[in-house]
Amino acid sequence: MIPYAYFPGCTLRSSGRDYQRSLRTTLRALEIELVEVRDWTCCGATVAPAASRLTSVALPAMNLLHAERQGFQRLMAPCPGCLSRFKGANRDLAHDPDLKTKIDEVMKGSYQGNVKAMHPLEVFLELGLENIRRRVTKRLSGLRIACYYGCLLTRPPQVAQFDDVEHPQSMDAVVLALGAEPVEWSLKTECCGSTMTLTHPEMVLQLSNAILKEAKEAGADAIAVACPLCQMNLDSRQRQIEETYHTIYKIPILYITQWMGLAFGAYPREVGVQTLITSPREVLGSVGLM
Repeated sequence: MIPYAYFPGCTLRSSGRDYQRSLRTTLRALEIELVEVRDWTCCGATVAPAASRLTSVALPAMNLLHAERQGFQRLMAPCPGCLSRFKGANRDLAHDPDLKTKIDEVMKGSYQGNVKAMHPLEVFLELGLENIRRRVTKRLSGLRIACYYGCLLTRPPQVAQFDDVEHPQSMDAVVLALGAEPVEWSLKTECCGSTMTLTHPEMVLQLSNAILKEAKEAGADAIAVACPLCQMNLDSRQRQIEETYHTIYKIPILYITQWMGLAFGAYPREVGVQTLITSPREVLGSVGLM
């Protein structure tokens, strides 16, 4: 088993717990062991940058320091919000010596910058698509899946350093390796508005409706996501969107790790698809997965 430091963050312990469940199931099949970072704390996500730059860098840096002290050189962060904070902190500390001195004082320790933060998709590509294909026991043949990356995973490009910023292909490549057909569509990196849920709910419905509409028109049977906030938003709001825009979508929103787990032979309950609000039963049943 290949060990990786693992940062679940706040979301994968709550609303995104099925992401964590399917991630662990998938990684076991790929012979990767997740070792949770000791004494991890919230990375600050979207809140800390509004407080101060020092806070926004110190919080992720503290977690990186813990991983480094555990002897890890790679840290897996499944949430793009957390991932962005870790990658941003590594970049800021490497290019701003004065900031690093202040952060070291705050942490009462010196982070040496030896821990690379990675999204699961980065890990999958590093392992190689052939390794993924070899573990497929139930091909997703016949399914057309729209891969939705969201607005944060590839942005800003100088921080994310991952895939093409406007037309990413990493998730599409994984979906293809599982036997499904990744559809071509134009909104794979558009924002779904999840962070504006409380402040501008009408904007969230508008943005999410556009994404669902485009995926449907492109011929997608379902959508694959790699962000817990995107998944929750596109899954849980479909009924409200349908009532507002007088249309019916019923598009299942599954994590890429749920698709992988199912293709690797896991039972639907093992990867948490039974908790989806928009039922995947018809889509998964059409290819013998449920």
